[in-house]
Amino acid sequence: AKFDNKKLEKDAQFLVDATEINLEEIQLGQLAQEKSSNADVKELAKMMITADSNSLKSLTALAKTKLVTIPDSVNAAAQDAYTQLNGKSGSDFNKTYCTMMVDGHKKAIATFEKESTESRDMDIKDWSTAMLPDLRKHLDHVFACQKKCEKM
Repeated sequence: AKFDNKKLEKDAQFLVDATEINLEEIQLGQLAQEKSSNADVKELAKMMITADSNSLKSLTALAKTKLVTIPDSVNAAAQDAYTQLNGKSGSDFNKTYCTMMVDGHKKAIATFEKESTESRDMDIKDWSTAMLPDLRKHLDHVFACQKKCEKM
């Protein structure tokens, strides 16, 4: 959709970006649940699926109130990440999944921090700000899982 106001366009783009983050993490988490035999990785993946599904639910409701259309499937970059991860197995799979989650969460935190300070829409600003503590907590979980996987 075309926006007359560039600031509103940035807020709408944030909703799209946040949706893509959630969709990718859900998809990668489902793959990790299927392919990994590591209990820590499976637990991390389960947590990510649950958290990102809940986030996606609230994000979808917010986007609807703002009349912003968000994606309902992963983008090409997320599909490429899935294909890359699916080609791995064993400890290589676990390490790659954790690395993807670290990189993804660092990028998500930066995106959400920017939106929490620059958004012109108070509802979007509040939502992005409210999501930050969970994103940081998830990153801590990912780091812990990554350390365990590196020892294997």
